[in-house]
Amino acid sequence: MRRQSVPIVVIALATVGVAFFVLPLLGLVLRAPWRDAFKTLAEPDTLEALKLSLIASLSATGIALVLGVPMAWIYARVEFPGRALLRALTTLPMVLPPVVGGIALLLAFGRRGLLGSWLDTTLGIRLPFTTAGVIMAETFVAMPFLILTVEAGLRSMDRRYEEAARTLGASRWRVFAQVTLPLIGPSLAAGAVVCWARALGEFGATITFAGNFPGITQTMPLAVYLLLETNQEASYILSLVLLVISLGVLIGLRDRWLGTA
Repeated sequence: MRRQSVPIVVIALATVGVAFFVLPLLGLVLRAPWRDAFKTLAEPDTLEALKLSLIASLSATGIALVLGVPMAWIYARVEFPGRALLRALTTLPMVLPPVVGGIALLLAFGRRGLLGSWLDTTLGIRLPFTTAGVIMAETFVAMPFLILTVEAGLRSMDRRYEEAARTLGASRWRVFAQVTLPLIGPSLAAGAVVCWARALGEFGATITFAGNFPGITQTMPLAVYLLLETNQEASYILSLVLLVISLGVLIGLRDRWLGTA
């Protein structure tokens, strides 16, 4: 196969673009106090933030799977008036500034919100500034990534397998469980992992809707923000942890689920 020549201008611009992304990450790696890394990660506050981050992000991913897969199926398979608008509204958090998303959650589920006031007075449920509020904020921001990924998988799959199963007498639920889900398995796995990574790194909506209370709502990104003002070297270590997780997600998606070399 003949190697295509690349213009020097393209190489130069691409090099600048790569450096724009690599240099900040390199600076983080080089400036991190590696000798104190274990001590920093073993701090009770750090472990608490990491524990809360894992619980909240995994819970958000679970909720996204339960609610997002049916939504993706409807968007991919059902024609109805206003589908495009509804799809845009439910995926808007992908491009919405996270702080704006947090404010929107407060106005909907806060003590004086559209639904929050009823929850408070009738059921005694208060979501803002609680661990449940963290999970809600992360779900709000991360679920659209799963919806779009699963929807793309549903649109690209060969539906003849589903039709063949129906002609053999399989029920709708059996077709979905034994045919559709396995066929969109890679998309479902990729969407879940991206959703989890986005939830793990969520900051703006979380601090706006749930606050920054250690042991209750302080996740890893919030802990990094707080340490940046009080202990910068410790914030570098926690940032590296999030960096490694994010890098692992990207590499895993590329090599395992997307099937590219």
